[in-house]
Amino acid sequence: MIRLSTFRGAFLPVGLLIVWEIASRAGLFSAVVLPPPSAVAARWFASLVPALPHDPATQSYTAWLFSGELPHDAVASLSRVIAGFAIGVGLALPIGLLMGTSDRLYGLVNPLLQILRPIPPIAYIPLAIVWFGLGNPPALFLIALGTFFPVLVNTIAGVRQVDSIYVRAARNLGANSWTMFRRVILPAASPFVLAGMRIGIGTAFIVVIVAEMIAVSDGLGYRILEAREYMWSDKIIGGMLTIGVLGLVIDGAMSRLNDHLLRWHRGLER
Repeated sequence: MIRLSTFRGAFLPVGLLIVWEIASRAGLFSAVVLPPPSAVAARWFASLVPALPHDPATQSYTAWLFSGELPHDAVASLSRVIAGFAIGVGLALPIGLLMGTSDRLYGLVNPLLQILRPIPPIAYIPLAIVWFGLGNPPALFLIALGTFFPVLVNTIAGVRQVDSIYVRAARNLGANSWTMFRRVILPAASPFVLAGMRIGIGTAFIVVIVAEMIAVSDGLGYRILEAREYMWSDKIIGGMLTIGVLGLVIDGAMSRLNDHLLRWHRGLER
């Protein structure tokens, strides 16, 4: 059963679309500058469906179904996000856990971290192209970089803010270092770690669009830049809305994952 809050949440977007359509049809905006939503929807659907009829002799039905321009670009962007996110998390988690548990390592590495952290991943684009050339490697490097620092900083903060009462209690019960880490520090820091991962996946999705405008020849970012060259505003807006929908789905999935993994933590708060 659909909740009333769902209709309330959809009221403003639907109202804006109606006003936008009426204003565009009335000639208040140039169709080149701001096409009506109906034109955007038509362009979006045209890029969604396969361009050629299905031929069982050359490709499977699933491959044909995703052979349209929009599904191909969406899959390309998502694959880069997932791969770059995995690399960034895989590097940030062990470093963050080590820095959080070792004061000596934290004091040694933290000054460098504070210098590099404010630099936006976009500023690394020239270096990424020089180091890795064009194609997927520079895009993955930028996405991993955008993911790395949010996860690293939150992991360090989570480990260093573990309540000392839990640590003393575990020591009094005879817990060794590995048990302390596995049963006390890691669970207590997990809300911070998962929050960093949620921020990191959002940053990764922002970075992939910029990277695709520079270094690769497919993906949603590349397609938006291509549409700009030909003044296809309807295609640009359609690509932007696709990014918004994919970002909403990814954030919703991360939120559900957090709720599932932290259900013990939510229960303590109630």
